[in-house]
Order: sequence, then C-alpha cells, then structure tokens
Amino acid sequence: MLQESIKKLVQYGINCGLTPECERIYTTNLLLECMKEDEYTDPDCDLSNIVLEDVLKDLLDEAVKRGIIEDSITYRDLFDTKLMNQLCPRPAQVIEKFNSIYNNEGPEAATDFFYNMSRNSDYIRTYRVKKDLKWTTETDYGTLDITINLSKPEKDPKAIAAAKNAKQSAYPKCQLCIENEGYAGRTNHPARENHRIIPITINDSKWGFQYSPYVYYNEHCIVFNGEHTPMKIERATFVKLFDFVKQFPHYFLGSNADLPIVGGSILSHDHFQGGHYTFAMEKAPIIKEFTVNGFEDVTAGIVKWPLSVIRLQCKDEKRIIDLAEHILNAWRGYTDEAAFIFAETDGEKHNTITPIARKRGDLFELDLALRNNITTKEHPLGVYHPHAHLHHIKKENIGLIEVMGLAVLPSRLKGEMEQLADYIVNGKDLRSNEALEKHADWVEEFSKNYDRIDASNVNGILQQEIGKVFCQVLECAGVYKNTDEGLEAFMRFVNSL
Repeated sequence: MLQESIKKLVQYGINCGLTPECERIYTTNLLLECMKEDEYTDPDCDLSNIVLEDVLKDLLDEAVKRGIIEDSITYRDLFDTKLMNQLCPRPAQVIEKFNSIYNNEGPEAATDFFYNMSRNSDYIRTYRVKKDLKWTTETDYGTLDITINLSKPEKDPKAIAAAKNAKQSAYPKCQLCIENEGYAGRTNHPARENHRIIPITINDSKWGFQYSPYVYYNEHCIVFNGEHTPMKIERATFVKLFDFVKQFPHYFLGSNADLPIVGGSILSHDHFQGGHYTFAMEKAPIIKEFTVNGFEDVTAGIVKWPLSVIRLQCKDEKRIIDLAEHILNAWRGYTDEAAFIFAETDGEKHNTITPIARKRGDLFELDLALRNNITTKEHPLGVYHPHAHLHHIKKENIGLIEVMGLAVLPSRLKGEMEQLADYIVNGKDLRSNEALEKHADWVEEFSKNYDRIDASNVNGILQQEIGKVFCQVLECAGVYKNTDEGLEAFMRFVNSL
C-alpha cells in the first residue's frame, strides 16, 4: 500500500508539471526517505484517476502507524507539506520559468502559471478551500460576497499544548517574512516547504509576490516587503501600489490601514493584498463628482458605498499619487466635531486610509476609503467598527477585503446556522441554547418579514439575513453615513482640500 501511494504521488507530480519525468526515480527515493522505507518494487497500480487528498491521507495514515508523526491535524499538515516539497521545483527554477513566461507571453500568462503551481503543490489546499461556504446578497450598494472561512484548520488540544511548551522562536519573525520559503514549520508556525516566492521590485526596493494559502477570492495574492518593517500609509504606499499594477495590470492591489481597529491582522509587516477579482466596490458608481484645485486633470468623486470612499482616475498615475498624498495629509489632520471625526485625542492619532489601486482601460484608478479608529464608552471597540448588536455575526476588524465588499465570517457560523435552521423551523426557544442565545433578537426581528419559514427556505433566508447584517457592518465602518447629512459632512472635508 505504501509503495502504491508513493508511486501515485510521484505520478501526480509528473501529471501536473511539478516533477519532470526524468526525476521520477529521484523523487521516489526522496519520498521513501521521508517515510523511512528502504525497499521499493515499482508496484502495478491504477494511475488513471489520482486524487491528491486521498493519496496524502494514505501516506499520513502510514506515517502515524510507523510512529513518524503524531496523529493530529497540525502534525499531519507539517508532514504532508514536507512530502509535497519532494515533488516541487527549486525556487530558482520557478522564478526562471515565471520570468520567461512574463517576458514571452505576458503578465497574465505568468500569474496563471504561478497560481496553478501554488495549487498543484498543495500550498493552496484546494480541497479545503472548497469547503468554505460562499454566497451573495443583493443590497443598495450592489452584490456583496459572503464567505464563512472553513479552510484554516482548527488547532487540536495536543498541538496547542505542544506549541505552549515549545521554545519560542523569532525565526521567521512573522508569517509574511521572506524567510518562510522552504521553512519546515513547527507546532506554532505553519510549514512552508512547498512555498515559492517571486521576487519583484516596487518603489526601487525588493518585495515578494506570492498567493494566500487561504484564497478568499480568485488569485488572492500577497505582495510583501523583503524587510520585516511595519505597515505605514504614506506617499510611498501609493507609488508601490501603482508600480505593481503597472507590472500586473490585470490585478488590483490594496493595502490595509495602518492603525489598530481599522487595520488588518498583521500590522508588523508592510504588505498588500491583490488578485484577479472584481469586487462590488469596484462596480459601485460615483454619486458626487468634484474637482480639487491644482488637480483639474484628475477625475475625483464620492463612491456610492457603505464606507466613505473617494475615487481618483487619471491616465497619469503620478498625478493620482500627488493628489492621494494631498488627501491623505489633509485627512490625517482633519477634525469635524459635528460629524464626530477627531484627528486625535489625548495624543492618539485616529485618521488613516485604506487604498486600492487598479487599471481600468487606459485609466489608472485609486479608491481611498477614509478610516477613523476612535473609541468611546458606548463603543469601546471602535465607533466606526461593527457595533455590539452585530457582533453575533461579525465582531472582528473590517480590513481591506471586507472594505471592498467580501465578508470573511468566522467558522463558528456554519454550525450555528445549522442549529438555527433546526430551531426556527421547529419553533424551539433560541434563548434556551447558550450558543444560539446571541442570535435570538435578530431572528425575532427578521422573522416578521416572512410569511412562511420552513425547511424548504430557512437556509436561504439565513444566508440573506447574514448578508444584510454584513451590509450594516460596513455601514458602521463608514465615517460618513449615506444620508443627506452624511454627504453634507463628507463634502465639508472635500471642500477643505
């Protein structure tokens, strides 16, 4: 059985282009060493329909049986990454092929190659990503994307205990550092032996281009600084965004904000996220055009979006960069007490921006979402953050991906939705269930809007109502609300430019 599994895994590598035919024996021997096996007889087996997930499971089960690894998802993930790396080309070979395709066939063909390789190598575990729940919800702002993330594995108690007792390491400094490439991993840091990075130059400095292992949307990529340096939104940010978009015009690229609450999950390492996907925000129209003195050649306007977004367009990206810097500097120091916007309180700065760059035809385009992270006693997690009555669905920060209209909701919601469906259809008391009690007010409220909720429609209704909550979450994050009063306050800032 072991020999058959090894033969199938090598054949998989050859079939998908990871492993050249001339390395069949070499790769077989590498896998035998991983499995601590000395013998091989080249068994006869069916190679017509190889399912990677099944082959890896067989090899992992055998590794557990032989005492090579402990039987937990953390140790299995560390070991199957090691197995997959035996099939993969070296980084230099990947870079050489990427650059050759880029120069001869263009950027889109190059990213197609790299994305497919990242999936085939199991760096992106496609069989897990497929388990994520996804749907769309129609709103006044367009079609929002809703996902419940199930692809990140839950840590098991054994691994949590091992990580707690493990020697603390500062290598790699974080999961975005370039030192992750080829790293074997440990109980508190994922294995990245099958990980490959494409070096790129933006703003005359060394950066890396890779894909997210938890692709939330098509070709979800990460572009990160070659140095472990904190995120900062400044003029150079806009330069970097457009340097990338000029090299890969079929991709958008954006940055999380650089302050807590309104920022992303990793503020310690300067990075961007991008990809080949059209979000609802990109499709949203301009509701109010304006011109900034000295920048008459740049088209500017307020976007119809729950967050407060300014869109800039011009054929010359340098002019957009100049105006974006002007807007950023103005916003950093802007206070409007009537609109409850304070540049700082007690020496703590509150205003920043979430920027997203793209190419639209022959125009460069930059969206600037205005952010503010002020807190109050009423809203201790943030005034422009999901409010408490929405935390039963979404409590986490609203980062770049969600700013653009894609909800990344916690995995707990899958089980809670299944339970909610049962309770609603069968008229059970939600408040009697500790896990569902937090949803009771919400369910009572939306149930009034439906003549009938039964087994045939309850799941669809729950999905749409969750989507509506996400829309409200985004509205909470908007510093200017979509009302006449909100637009008037927004224009006060615009006119200050």
